[in-house]
Amino acid sequence: MSQTQQVEHADSISSQDPHQQAGGKKTKSRRPANTAFRQQRLKAWQPILTPKTVLPLFFIVGIIFAPIGGLLLYASSQVQELSIDYTDCISSAPKTDADFNGTNPKSLGTIPSNKVSSAFKSTTKNPPEWGSAKQQFKWPSNKIEEADVCVLSFEIPNDVKPPILFYYRLTNFYQNHRRYVKSLDTAQLKGDAKDSGAIRSGDCDPLDISPDGRPYYPCGLIANSMFNDTYENLVFSSGADGETYNFTKKGIAWSTEKDLYGESKYKSTEVVPPPNWQGQYEDDGYNRTGLPDLHTMEDFQVWMRTAGLPTFSKLAMRNNDQAMKQGTYRLKIYDRFDVKQYGGTKSILISTRTVMGGKNPFLGIAYVVVGGLCILLGAVFTATHLIKPRKLGDHTYLSWNNDQPSTATATGRSARPGDTA
Repeated sequence: MSQTQQVEHADSISSQDPHQQAGGKKTKSRRPANTAFRQQRLKAWQPILTPKTVLPLFFIVGIIFAPIGGLLLYASSQVQELSIDYTDCISSAPKTDADFNGTNPKSLGTIPSNKVSSAFKSTTKNPPEWGSAKQQFKWPSNKIEEADVCVLSFEIPNDVKPPILFYYRLTNFYQNHRRYVKSLDTAQLKGDAKDSGAIRSGDCDPLDISPDGRPYYPCGLIANSMFNDTYENLVFSSGADGETYNFTKKGIAWSTEKDLYGESKYKSTEVVPPPNWQGQYEDDGYNRTGLPDLHTMEDFQVWMRTAGLPTFSKLAMRNNDQAMKQGTYRLKIYDRFDVKQYGGTKSILISTRTVMGGKNPFLGIAYVVVGGLCILLGAVFTATHLIKPRKLGDHTYLSWNNDQPSTATATGRSARPGDTA
C-alpha cells in the first residue's frame, strides 16, 4: 500500500464511530462525542466593557434605585406605632388600683423614656405612665388565680385609621435553636392520638411524657414555652365611662396554618397539660374543660411559627374596622411570662401598616444609598474619562510589556562588579 493510500485509510478510520473498531466491534472509549456541547463549540457572548457601556449603567441604576428608596421611606414614615417595654413594670412601677373601669387609677408613675418609642403624625403631650397591682384572674377553664397586673396609660395624639395591630415583642429569646425548633410532634398536633411509646420515640423530648406516664398535649418545648401574658381591651379614659377599644384574636394567624392543626382524638383523661400550662387548669388537668382545640387556637398557631431571630414581634390581637380615636387609653396586662430569667425583655407594640408592611426604614435607606453611590461613581468616572481618557486596548498599561531592570541572576546570588548580563 502506498503512502497516499495509507493516509486515506487512516482518514476513513478516524471518520468512523470512535466506539467501533475496524472489525465492527464496539469498544469503550473516553473520547467525547462530536457535538457542539461536548466539544465546547457553543456560541457565547463575551461583552467588552467600555466607558460608553459602563457609564450609562451607573446612571440608570442610580435613577431607578433612588426613587424606589424614596417611596419605601415614605411608606415607612406613614406607619404610626407605639412601643412600650413593660419588663420592669411589676418591680419598678408604683402600686396602684388595677380595677380602674371608668375611674382614674391611683399613683401611676412615668415610664422611663428609654422604654418608650412612638411615631405619630402629631406629638404626644403627656408621657406614658404605669402602675402595678395584684388582682384575681379567671381562666377560660374557670380556674381563678391571683396574678400580677401591669397598668399602662398612654396617649394617642391623633386619630389612627384601621387596621390596628397589637403585637408583643420579645428580645433575647432564641426560637431558632435547633433542639427547640424540632421539639414538637406534627402528627399529634394534627389530632392523632399517639400513645406514650410513640411520643417517647419522637422529637418532643424532654417534654414528651409526664411523670405519671401519660403524654403531654401538646408536647414539646415550643408549646410548653408559649407566651402567656394576657392583654385586656383598651379603656378609652378620655371618653365616656367604660368606653373600650376592642381587639380580637381572630385573623391573627395565617390561613394556611390552620391545616397543620386538628381536633385531637385523645380523651381528656389520656393526656396532661404541659408544665407551663398546668397553672390555668385544675389539678385534674383537662378532665373538666376538655382538650383545647388547636385548630381554632390562633394565638397558639402564631407562637408555633418559630422566629428566625432572637428579637421578634408576634401578632396578638387586631382590629380591622374601628378607628382609634385621639385620647388617652389604659391597658391592663396580667403579667406571667418571666423574661428576666434568661435576660430578655418584653414589650407591647400598637401599629398600623402600609402596602410595604410595618415600620422598617432599612430597605428604603439601602435603596437610596445604592442609588446615590451609583450616580456619584458614574459622575466621577465620567469626569475622569472626559479629562484624561484612556485609549481602549492600550498595551502600554500591561505590566508584562514594560522593561523592568532585574537584579536577580540565574544562580540566585547578588550581582557583583564586573558581572555581565
